Amino acid sequence: MATKRDFYEVLGVPKNASEDEIKKSYRKLAMKYHPDRNQGDATAEVKFKEVKEAYEMLSDAEKRSAYDQFGHAGVDPNMRGPGGAGAGFGGFGDSFGDIFGDIFGQARRQQGGGGRQVFRGNDLSYAMEVTLEEAAAGKESEIRIPSYDECDTCHGSGAKPGTSAKTCGTCQGQGVVQMRQGFFSVQQTCPHCRGTGKVITDPCSPCHGQGKIKRQKTLEIKIPAGIDDGMRIRSTGNGEPGTNGGPPGDLYIEIRIKKHDVFQRDGDDLHCAVPISFTTAALGGEISVPTLSGEAAIDLPEGTQTGKQFRLRGKGVKGVRSSFPGDLYCHITVETPVKLTEHQRKLLKELDESLKKGGDKHSPSEAGWADKLKNLFS
Repeated sequence: MATKRDFYEVLGVPKNASEDEIKKSYRKLAMKYHPDRNQGDATAEVKFKEVKEAYEMLSDAEKRSAYDQFGHAGVDPNMRGPGGAGAGFGGFGDSFGDIFGDIFGQARRQQGGGGRQVFRGNDLSYAMEVTLEEAAAGKESEIRIPSYDECDTCHGSGAKPGTSAKTCGTCQGQGVVQMRQGFFSVQQTCPHCRGTGKVITDPCSPCHGQGKIKRQKTLEIKIPAGIDDGMRIRSTGNGEPGTNGGPPGDLYIEIRIKKHDVFQRDGDDLHCAVPISFTTAALGGEISVPTLSGEAAIDLPEGTQTGKQFRLRGKGVKGVRSSFPGDLYCHITVETPVKLTEHQRKLLKELDESLKKGGDKHSPSEAGWADKLKNLFS
């Protein structure tokens, strides 16, 4: 009889390996040597069993302790030593399900009464464009989506009038078949009837054997105030219908906010650029700025520069999960005059000469910039 390999060597991990390291190595090796991936390879099946047994021993703290102290004798089910009882392949279901449950378990989870496969309908997605104002205030809207109604000709049976569906001969009406691979078997949806348990030999012409007709239906959708770009609204049960009596899917309405001519939204806050003339920037005064609820006034101080930011509290958007509305940030941009007349040019030159006579006090930033350049190149 061949000598068993060291369990740590089988999994390729050190003796002080953590539980996560052991599990990670097992997953990798189990997938590598799985019989489904190595059909007809007896060596791979042997290695798969070896890897599985090693994982069962080392993933159990009590069995691992016994193995570390007594070796294989400590976990041999025939020895009745520490960890021996119930060891070996007794825990196959646990380790197998841990790794492959997500692959093969789906059909079992979806199996309805009588063995027939019951499937939930697919979810549907609908993109809805709204304006910034509509998103901020909320609105009610109607949309048209695909709907599936019972076929008027066959009344949902899928069979041509005067005929009926027959019991599937492959699965005997169970909707599932057992597929055996090596030493284990897996339950799968019947490939012949696709889980229905019935076969339609003479399908209904209008619905092509589906038992349902695709139509359009109108839904009323309420968009909550403050909804933001990319958020989704779920309409329960308005997705595609399920199979074999399964529940329908859901409809997800994804909100897309149209680009605004004035505002840019950032969460609950709004931003806008406010252009002003250079004379207004120099002299200051009151200016009007837009908000979602109308106009507001800002007092510009004398000598306002480009980039100056003014915040109007509470003039943003009240988000769907917010207690208070955001703010509106107005970003000042000083506009340089263009297409000047000769008279205007003359006036600007006179102004420039007058400003230069006043020294650096009229252009402190320009003077500071000149000093930095001198220091840089000195």
